[in-house]
Amino acid sequence: MRKRLAVASVACVLVAAPAFAQEVNPTFTGPRVEATLGWDHVAAGSNAQGTGESHRNIDGLVYGGGIGYDIATAGGVVLGAEGEITGSTAKSDRYDYTQDFGYGRVKAGRDLYAGVRAGILASPTTLLYVKGGYTNAKLNVLAGNTNTSTDTSFKLDGWRVGAGAEHALSSNSYAKVEYRYSNYGSGRVNYSDGGTSGAFDVDTDRHQVVASYGFRF
Repeated sequence: MRKRLAVASVACVLVAAPAFAQEVNPTFTGPRVEATLGWDHVAAGSNAQGTGESHRNIDGLVYGGGIGYDIATAGGVVLGAEGEITGSTAKSDRYDYTQDFGYGRVKAGRDLYAGVRAGILASPTTLLYVKGGYTNAKLNVLAGNTNTSTDTSFKLDGWRVGAGAEHALSSNSYAKVEYRYSNYGSGRVNYSDGGTSGAFDVDTDRHQVVASYGFRF
């Protein structure tokens, strides 16, 4: 009788093990690479000083790409790390000599991001997630009344949060839409002679709505 019970117990464990393993969805696991395109809006933050022209904003098209690595866990939870580099067409009006939101006439340059995300499966092929991390943006100073950037630029440090939805199109491709908000609280000036200023306080907001298409390996 004891031998029969032992055999039955082992059989139950062997049957249950595959069932438990199947609870981990493999669709959102592994390394990934993606291309991103969307709307970019940069403006003075709520704590910025001044009114009128000093509170202008710039809008444009954000574009770039990113990489990431995700791990799906039992219960439909997905955890991941990611990095991104983007550029933007957002810039001050070429004939505007006012101090647009405190930086003068500038064009948005490259933007670096590194962070983490956490999500939950809304279905076997759809992931809802939130994200957060560090961002470093560049604003290139424009020369005269042309579109040419000078050798002077602003480097801004800040943080980013966001949320989005990702849908698996196949076993190794996906599409997603995402909103993210960035706030930059520290800045430096890179001068044309190669010098760099000390850090100073800023308050700059960035809102982006983007769509991405990617591949998982």
